[in-house]
Amino acid sequence: MLEPTVLLDSSSSLLFSVLLAQLPVLTSALPAHPRRPPPTHADLDKLTNQTRHLQKLTHDLIVDQEFDSVIDHHRFKSLPAISGRANDLSSLELKPTLSQLHADLKSFEHHFEWLNKVTRKHHHSSAPKLGEMISHIKSLITSLHRQMMRVEAPRIPVPSPSLPPPPSFHWEMDQSSQELLQRFRLYCDWAARAFLSLKSKMQA
Repeated sequence: MLEPTVLLDSSSSLLFSVLLAQLPVLTSALPAHPRRPPPTHADLDKLTNQTRHLQKLTHDLIVDQEFDSVIDHHRFKSLPAISGRANDLSSLELKPTLSQLHADLKSFEHHFEWLNKVTRKHHHSSAPKLGEMISHIKSLITSLHRQMMRVEAPRIPVPSPSLPPPPSFHWEMDQSSQELLQRFRLYCDWAARAFLSLKSKMQA
């Protein structure tokens, strides 16, 4: 007569063998990476509204400074390029557009953080509003990155910005501020149109 321990060991080994045999079947039935749903109309509406709000904040800062001199538009060499052609908007695709907008906004964030340090050093009255605007830029970047992750859009590396020397005079700081603000206002308008274009393609 076999000992109970021998029977127990045999049963355990048999059960273990059966489980090992079923393991490939069980693992293949499970999805490797749960697929995230693509951005919805509401997601793109939120991005559009955030961008429009930034555009308004930028406009208010431009008006508050009441700068009357001619703006020198050659202080910053690394600002994102803006295309104003309607054909470019109509040909936008979701993944590359989200990636490019994210990289552009990160570039503007770096430029405005430089400007924020300069304005605080000169105790400029626009510093509080500029800080608020940078916070909203960061919030838009976070929202945009969240949508990028949903569609697995790649992140584009953002090079270090080419910045001018720190301004020595108040009028130099105003020149730098106006150039950045005016370029960013135009960019926000383009970005909002880009989000609307992507949304319209989702509706088609």
